[in-house]
Amino acid sequence: MRDAGRITAAIELLAEFENRHLPIKDIISNWGRMNRYAGSGDRAWISGLVLDAIRSKQSLGWRMEDDSPRAVILGALRFLWSWPEQRIADAAGEEAHGPGALTGPEAAHLSNPRNIGDAPAHIQADMPEWIYPLIAAVSDDPIAEGQAFTTRAPVDIRVNLLKSDVAKAEKALAATKAEPSMLVANALRVSAPDADAKAPALGPMPAFGKGFVEVQDAGSQLAALAAGKVEGAQVLDLCAGAGGKTLALAAMMANKGQIYAWDADGRRLKPIFDRLRRAGVRNVQVRSPLDGGSLEDLAARMDVVFVDAPCSGSGTWRRKPDTKWRLSQQQMEARTAEQDAALLEGSTYVKPGGRLVYVTCSIFREENEDRLKSFLSAHDRFSVADPVEAMASTGLLADGAREQLETCRNDYGIRLTPARTGTDGFFIAVLQKS
Repeated sequence: MRDAGRITAAIELLAEFENRHLPIKDIISNWGRMNRYAGSGDRAWISGLVLDAIRSKQSLGWRMEDDSPRAVILGALRFLWSWPEQRIADAAGEEAHGPGALTGPEAAHLSNPRNIGDAPAHIQADMPEWIYPLIAAVSDDPIAEGQAFTTRAPVDIRVNLLKSDVAKAEKALAATKAEPSMLVANALRVSAPDADAKAPALGPMPAFGKGFVEVQDAGSQLAALAAGKVEGAQVLDLCAGAGGKTLALAAMMANKGQIYAWDADGRRLKPIFDRLRRAGVRNVQVRSPLDGGSLEDLAARMDVVFVDAPCSGSGTWRRKPDTKWRLSQQQMEARTAEQDAALLEGSTYVKPGGRLVYVTCSIFREENEDRLKSFLSAHDRFSVADPVEAMASTGLLADGAREQLETCRNDYGIRLTPARTGTDGFFIAVLQKS
């Protein structure tokens, strides 16, 4: 496809997202199925442009003084992808496939955009106006926090110590230019791709197929480390889903002890079986409500209960930018109720002297500190423990990581964000049962 056709497709996809409010991933996938003439490179280019535009659609609309899908896509090409104005004009005006010649105001704003510094704070931060105060409540610089979420995310890789080591994995992934993580000792990072490029595909690589590595954000890896020294322990992963943290915990345990992987929605567990086999994990027992499984026999028996609670997903806005605009206050209220329920349920499986690790991929106080404060007020046998100390006890923090994590601390746990730690947004807390 030529530039003109790609730009037209991107405008159409963004318009469909604005009109239907469906997950953008589904919209893009459906477009690909309906337009088989578009090659993989075309699809990646169009998808990248649409996602970049969604990440920054408010600030782009401000600069262009027009928040229509067409204006936002044109603005993304100019201000995010650094296309020269003439290239945009040539592609837009191509008669056969272009979206139409630039108008006078469009040309003027591409050449001389409005100053983003004059925009309201929530537009500078590129987020819905109702969300801005939630970010401001947890950050001294909410605009910088919001802008960090508009960037493309790197690809973090956890080296599976059951099968490999960092040096071996780095050599196997040399083509990706992966470098050691600044936070986790057994992790690598592939930098985010340039604007019009796509990230390297790890799935087809032998190192992935052999189970030497897993794709997992560094923040998620740190969350697993908050379980502390767990080799030989009895561990329950209460909201296991596809098993990312289950696999990380199993590697930390060196296949010793026992992990019980459970999810209330048994369908989410489907990928875990292949992942466990590939990773060489032998100490996980998967229990699913779909086959009548239960956790009744685990009550008050677990050394560690890991609660990766359902949440708004605000910490994943770099990877799923559409969710930033689709999130509602009603959804937030539903999530907080689910978090309270998950904390309460998880606490019943912790044995005396055991620990409960509470994690969300949200940065909002409402889903984190407020939930823990409410829980602790009603359960005096639990108290706040030190998540950074737990992480350090594993020996898997990278040099200098502890000092960086100390700056993320609050009264209940630590909050990671793209602006502070270069990771997805996470809240991580550890509770000790007396």
